[in-house]
Amino acid sequence: MKFHVFVDFDGTITLDDTTDLLLTRFADPYWRVIEEDWKEGRIGSRECMVRQIDLLRASEEELEEFIEEIDIDPGFSDFVRLCAEHGNEITIVSDGLDRTIATVLRRVGLAIPYRANHLEYLGDSRWRLRFPHAKGDCRALAGHCKCASLEAYPRVARIVVGDGRSDFCMAKQADLVLAKGALEAHCRQNGIPHQPFRDFTAATGILAEWLDQATAEAAARGA
Repeated sequence: MKFHVFVDFDGTITLDDTTDLLLTRFADPYWRVIEEDWKEGRIGSRECMVRQIDLLRASEEELEEFIEEIDIDPGFSDFVRLCAEHGNEITIVSDGLDRTIATVLRRVGLAIPYRANHLEYLGDSRWRLRFPHAKGDCRALAGHCKCASLEAYPRVARIVVGDGRSDFCMAKQADLVLAKGALEAHCRQNGIPHQPFRDFTAATGILAEWLDQATAEAAARGA
């Protein structure tokens, strides 16, 4: 059975929200006020991140050194391996920063395609954010419209693994949702079928069981 897995990055693959970590370390504390505006629905995530990144003050070297210390879920590599063994693809879909994802993946030795917002260094410790995966009609007003990334694969089963608000829209369209954190609460409150998970060790077990069941059902139909 062919499927495509769409995995969130911040708080899902990583143990913490990496953008929040960067802002805490290198930005004016006013970024938290902007964050509250987003959480309360007064602004979209795209506007939120533009304003927050404008407060970031760090050299390229400082930023890279900090990112090098960011940890990922220790079970993620086994999850990637299970997908590869079945010949299926993973795409990291993030409303966070491409530079963070690239650095972390390089450090842990994983080559996985990703779609995220583009962090551009302007010099003099200043940064700018660009949105190569935005859509003007995005319902969530996100920097990265994850629904559009999902809809690019209409002919395969689509699996979503996530933890936050940027994953809400994808969950409605997925064939299987593995959810924790805010995404789990959203699915539960809105009657969206999902499998809760704590970490990628649990997620790997859930996916393996789902694959076994899907294979058995396909064999039964063939018989």
